[in-house]
Parts: sequence; structure tokens; C-alpha cells
Amino acid sequence: MATAVLVAAVVGGGVYFLMRRLFPAQKTMQLLQYASDTMRGKTIIVTGANSGIGKALTGELVKLQARVIMACRDQKSAEEAVKEIQGLAGPEQGEMVIKHLDLASLTSVRRFCDEINKEEAKIDVLVNNAGIYQCPYMKTEEGFEMQLGVNHLGHFLLTHLLLDLLKSSAPSRIVVVSSKLYKYGHINFDDLNSENNYDKAFCYSQSKLANLLFTLELSHRLEGTGVTVNALTPGIVKTKLGRHVQIPFLAKPLFNLASMVFFKSPLEGAQTPLYLACSPEVEGVSGKCFANCKEEELMAKATDEQAAKKLWDMSSRMVGLTD
Repeated sequence: MATAVLVAAVVGGGVYFLMRRLFPAQKTMQLLQYASDTMRGKTIIVTGANSGIGKALTGELVKLQARVIMACRDQKSAEEAVKEIQGLAGPEQGEMVIKHLDLASLTSVRRFCDEINKEEAKIDVLVNNAGIYQCPYMKTEEGFEMQLGVNHLGHFLLTHLLLDLLKSSAPSRIVVVSSKLYKYGHINFDDLNSENNYDKAFCYSQSKLANLLFTLELSHRLEGTGVTVNALTPGIVKTKLGRHVQIPFLAKPLFNLASMVFFKSPLEGAQTPLYLACSPEVEGVSGKCFANCKEEELMAKATDEQAAKKLWDMSSRMVGLTD
């Protein structure tokens, strides 16, 4: 018994120390307040809108009378999210439309974009939110490492195929959800698909760095179009994103206690993407990264113009946009 207690203390203490190092204590986010009709007449696509930050963001947008296209892989979960949001949003609420999108399948991405381009007159905001975190080694339908495929390549193709509609809808916005964990990665151009070695933590960080480099390069390509693109790091948020992370049984109580101190709620995590989607303060701002609704200074590797261009060209080939 004494040994078990000692092990629990050591493991739990290690978890607590690691979390303090990776994620400094976060102040409670002040929730944004906008007029109830701020997004009336606006059409917004949110990927991963059925859970976590995406679900909370959808709820806030619907309260502002937006029409939200929920791009989700799990139909049942999306339907449950719609019912919950409808019950909370109040009488003067916007519309939610569920559309199937599996970012691990480029065929699904193309099918989704074909439907949107045929059915929608405009897109005011595209929020690239969906993601997968530190999963076991898996591949997408086309054979890409899963975290790179879902977090970067799927959204890369999605955005590209919707650009003409976004341009014709200008002024319009693209919002990219990254992570502060980009700091622990680099773009391994020699083995971008992790064929030779797989480290789940590195691959997540690499994919989140890719989000930032994608935002940088896309902002240059969109100059003069009336379409802006900005990224954000939401901080550590209590969502299902960490479902693949295994916490030792004896450490779970301490981990749960630490999460109450260090983790934001999904609603708090949704404030910065809501800000980038709605606020007049960022009208015309592009190519930046935000945290807690303020511009964030990035490490040099996230503002490397040459790396951004190289990643863009390689990604284009991988998803079949160029030979």
C-alpha cells in the first residue's frame, strides 16, 4: 500500500510539474460580448463543430444569429450537438446545417467542397478547427501520417478548394486553430510523412507548426483579395482532443485536479476564434497569430518565409493540386 501511494505521488507530481512547465497557469478568460445580431446573414463553416472548441464556438455564433455549417465526421455526435446548442442559444438564434467531412480522406474533402461550392452563395468565415492529438501511428485514406493528414493536409486542401467562393464573398475571413505546442516541433522535410520514425508528440507539434506556416504563406497569396487569414493558439482546453493520451491509473486523480487549475473550458477556448471570426478590431488584419484575443509573438521557425513556401509546394503535391 505504501509503495502504491509513493508511486502515485511520484507520477502525479511528475504530471503536475510537466503541466506547469508546458502550460503556465491561465487566467480565466473574459467572455466576449457582441450585439445579438452581430453575425446575422453570415455563413460560417466550422470543422469539428460537434465537440470541444468547435462546438462551443458554434454555440456562440448561433447566439449571434449566424448560419453555421457544421463540418463533422460523426453525424450522430453532430446531431446531438445541434440539439444541445438549440436548447442553450435562446429564441433569437441562427441556423445550423450538418455536413459530413472526414479530413482523413481527401475524397471526403473534395466531396464536401463540391457540395458547398454548388449549394452556397457565399462563405463569410472558414474556421479550420478540427484536429487529432498524439494518436497511435495511423495513416489517412491516402496514406499520410494521421496527425499531419488531418491537422494540416486535409485543411490545406479544404481551404484551397473553397478559396474562389471565399474571394467572391469578400470581405471574408479564414481562421486557423494551431497550438502553442508548435514550439516543440520542426518541419521534417526529409521525412514529412514520418515513414522512417514516428513520435506522436513530435508529429502533433509538427502539424501545428505547419498550421502557422500555412497561415503565413496563404496570407501573402491572398493580398489584395479582401480575404484575411489568421491563426490562434487557444491554450490548453479540456476537450476530447486528448483521448489518445494514456494517464497512469494512480495519477488520474492528481491529473484531474491539475486540469481544473490549468485547463480552460471549451467556451473559454472558443473566445479567440470567436474574436477572429467576429471582431471589427481584426478587419483587414492578416497573417498573424493570436492568443487570448491578442496578437501573439511567434518563434522564428513559425515565421520562416522559405520554410512556409517549401511546405506549401510540398503540401500541394501531396494533396494532388500540382504534379
